Amino acid sequence: MSAELDQIWRRVQSELAAAVDDPTYRIWLEPLTLRELTPGQATIGASQQSCAWIRERFGRLVQTCLATILGEEISVAFVEAQDGPHADPACERPSASGGGGPSPGGPLGNPRYTFDQFVIGDANRLAHAAALTVAELPGQAYNPLFICGPPGVGKTHLMHAIAGLLTDHNPEMVLRCATGESFTNDFRLALGGGQMDGFKDRFRRADVLLIDDVQFLERKAKTEEEFFHTFNALHEAGAQIVLTSDRPPRDLQALEDRLRERFEAGLVADIQTPDYNTRLAILRKRALQDGIELSDEQVLETLARRVVVNVRALEGALIRTVAYSSLTGRPLSNELAEEVLAGLYPQTARRPCSVTEIQELACEHFGLTNDELLSSSRTTRIAWPRQVAMYLARELTEESLPVIGRHFGGRDHTTVLHAWRRTTARLAADANSRQAVDNLRQSLERSDS
Repeated sequence: MSAELDQIWRRVQSELAAAVDDPTYRIWLEPLTLRELTPGQATIGASQQSCAWIRERFGRLVQTCLATILGEEISVAFVEAQDGPHADPACERPSASGGGGPSPGGPLGNPRYTFDQFVIGDANRLAHAAALTVAELPGQAYNPLFICGPPGVGKTHLMHAIAGLLTDHNPEMVLRCATGESFTNDFRLALGGGQMDGFKDRFRRADVLLIDDVQFLERKAKTEEEFFHTFNALHEAGAQIVLTSDRPPRDLQALEDRLRERFEAGLVADIQTPDYNTRLAILRKRALQDGIELSDEQVLETLARRVVVNVRALEGALIRTVAYSSLTGRPLSNELAEEVLAGLYPQTARRPCSVTEIQELACEHFGLTNDELLSSSRTTRIAWPRQVAMYLARELTEESLPVIGRHFGGRDHTTVLHAWRRTTARLAADANSRQAVDNLRQSLERSDS
């Protein structure tokens, strides 16, 4: 792909990502490639297994996004990307004796998602090390490997990296990849069409099973039952199982206990939102990878400081800024970055408050002493203010979870993450709690101005 086509396609991908939910984009639309662009015609490469389905399901959406970026009407042709440098490697790799059938969940092994391209920081170090070990020693180290974290922090990247490394070094292995949603849909189709034997054969005769967004199985009793037996069959055969979820197993309360217990029997590796230094390193690597020339690195520093949601939002902000520079002919400067971000992330840049400041304000607001806030007491009068303070520390400071935990009496980073999740859930359900925390946040922001 030429540099010009690459730039156009990145902008189209940003539009696609905004138009559909995150799992749909990552599984079906992100692997697409722009193979050729002529006046009035675009040729899109899709994997052999999914080309026809993508044409039918997403053809009009891709056409609309291309027309939006190009500013003109355009027709779209989808072709199977089987060979050559633009081919999408399939997740499944049948053995020499045959393995039959396409991978149920679509392709993994995206060439952009490798271990080399994964930026390691405090928030993801354990998950990266575990994924690399599993890719080097499948079925021998951590089985199952359960990677959890909020959307856009790198869970799917690590799954792609595992699939890619296994494919390169163990081409004889059978890899089966799916999302929780596609596993459920395939199961229902097989059940309704009397094809359960074929379904079981596909999933249970594998050396490695990778399931993305396994939380989708919650509240689906028959699917959970089938996945339970699939899990057992593979585990007893020594096959490697890798799962991702937006929550740790203990928080998948709608899932059967026996499945949660099996998910927790291996290694649970959580990934948190990256801190400032990791975000800056991610932007540097992406700029180098895409050949983006920067006369002033302050552009990246501004993006890293302002965009704290997740890695995908961070990279999207970089792409948007570069595209704006290209379209307007303006230099890629910090001023331009601030202008582009103003509409997306309107909060003003400010000095991050400290954990100590948050603790002092929380104690004042809730009528506690600092010793009480840091104590081991779990009474509601103390536990809720402590959770709020941990939540605000994660939201408003640049400190990593382990550092925040040390500020709260030497607590573990998982305790901080649990407090953040509990507070997030309560704020979504309780208007009074949300108002109280908003008042605290505003007080901290006013003190920083």
